[in-house]
Amino acid sequence: MHITDEMIDPELRRAGKMIRKINPYVTPNKIKLINKATDALRGVNRTNLNYEQHYITRPDGTKLRICVYSPQVPQENVPGVLWIHGGGYALELPELEASAFAQLANETGAVIVTPDYYRSMDRPYPAALEDCYATLKWLRDHADDYGIRSDQLVVAGGSAGGGLTAALSLYARDKGEIAIAFQIAFYPMLDDRPTATSLNNDVPIWNTKSNEVSWQLYLGDLYGTHAIPAYAAPARAEDLTGLPPTISFVGDLDPFYRETVTFIDRLAASGVPTYFKIYSGAYHAFNLIGNAEISQDANRFLLDNFKLCMTQYFAEQPK
Repeated sequence: MHITDEMIDPELRRAGKMIRKINPYVTPNKIKLINKATDALRGVNRTNLNYEQHYITRPDGTKLRICVYSPQVPQENVPGVLWIHGGGYALELPELEASAFAQLANETGAVIVTPDYYRSMDRPYPAALEDCYATLKWLRDHADDYGIRSDQLVVAGGSAGGGLTAALSLYARDKGEIAIAFQIAFYPMLDDRPTATSLNNDVPIWNTKSNEVSWQLYLGDLYGTHAIPAYAAPARAEDLTGLPPTISFVGDLDPFYRETVTFIDRLAASGVPTYFKIYSGAYHAFNLIGNAEISQDANRFLLDNFKLCMTQYFAEQPK
């Protein structure tokens, strides 16, 4: 799927050209360099929100860092959002998505809890999922400390964060320990297998080569086998019933377009309420191109539907 400039939304073309030149695709060495550069932002609050760091002890004795973002004027009875950052399971850290936290928290009063989960080059699946579940438990157990409604825990993320969101919702449903009120999984990374749009896709930001490298790193020894569980690649899940209402969007040029559409269609067919929008001429992570009208529309779509779901969906915690 060769993406020509004419196929891309006019407001996204210039940024797309620059990104293609600077970083046509990721490699393990590039991932190491990018992470080394961005790790300097650990512990730096880039928002107007209250910011805290806490540490959870993993079963092996290592520490999982989690960040908590809350409005400067605390509110009561607000949603608690577990936000899972993206980056192909291999890149980034929570602080890099701070602008999204700030907008969401300032407009809704929500408290954002976000884990600095194991990236795949440090430890492959299931380490990231286990970190996210440990953070979800922490969010549930500390809801009262932040004025969070215990019946409105939300999981959210984009790209690999969207894939982990879907995986965590499956995992939580099956374990039956924690109830999720609704989930936000925009342009989620769900399927390790080639799809009609992830195959031979040379779109800016994320393409077939980057996708293959990232799945290999994330799945480790499981890559290319028949033993890949749905908790690693949620597109493989056979049963989607009982999953939380889902908000999502995707661009039609995104490598994840087909797997996202298929997943949303399957959720709807399973009786799960869905709030979904497709953006024509948009590549992966286009909503980060902040001056484009299409990007602003996508971010507003998430916020508006978050506010709507706040009024409609609640899930009491199991006794």
